[in-house]
Order: sequence, then C-alpha cells, then structure tokens
Amino acid sequence: MTSSQKKFARLGGNAIVQRMLALCLVFVLVPLCVAAQQGKNSGKGSVAGRYEGSAKNRAEEVITVTFELTEKEGAMSGMIRSSHGDFTITGGSHHGEEVTLEFDAGGPTGTITLKTAEDKMSGTWNAGDDGGTVEVKRAAAQAEAPKGKS
Repeated sequence: MTSSQKKFARLGGNAIVQRMLALCLVFVLVPLCVAAQQGKNSGKGSVAGRYEGSAKNRAEEVITVTFELTEKEGAMSGMIRSSHGDFTITGGSHHGEEVTLEFDAGGPTGTITLKTAEDKMSGTWNAGDDGGTVEVKRAAAQAEAPKGKS
C-alpha cells in the first residue's frame, strides 16, 4: 500500500468514527431532551376542575366551599361557591405547586394562596379584614341535569 493510500484510508476511517460519534450523540441527547421537557410539563399539570372542601374565617366558623377553576396558560378564572355566597374569580395564576386566586368579594379584592399536592390544595385566604385557612380536594365534575322532552 502506498503512502497516499494509507493516508486516504486513515481519513476515511476518521470520517466513519466522526459519523458514529454524531449518531451516538443524537441517540443519547434527543431522548434526554424529550424526558426533560416532559418532566418540566408534568410539574405544572393543570389545576382546572372542580374542588370541594372547607375554609375557616377569623371567628373559626367553618365555611363550605366549591372551586370551579378554569386555567388557560397559567391564568386562572372561574367561580367560588360557598355557604356565604358565590364569588367570581377575577384573576390569579398557577406556577408549579403555587396557585393564587383573586376574587370579587363585593368590596376589596379577595385573595387565596394555595399549594397543590396530588388532588388537594390548601392554603390561606383573605378579603378585607377577614381571612383564614382553606382546604379543598378535587371532586368529580357535576353532570348536567337531563333535559326533559318538550
């Protein structure tokens, strides 16, 4: 084999090795990137849905509550139904395990700050000079009442 043939064989061998390394990197890095993205998204699953539970005010009175939450791109909306009336959720956000709800309390804006854990949320609420704790658990969505025949 001549010197130029040996040199050409080495160059060809290096190109094959480089291609193999590039292929290996693709097969290693792509699945890692996909797994990282899925992990990132799963930490922020939607909290939209129906939640039922109770809250306590400063007088330690137990208040039954139902949250009907809608979430779009981390922004919260919906309704709070309680034994003290119904309140429209006017804003709020969801970041990781933190959920903040703002609601129309018929005066100063009320705020609820929650931490999520599985299918439960707990935290505190305040509206004006009242406030306290709140705990809710995800509930099955209510089915619409059957419509009668006309």
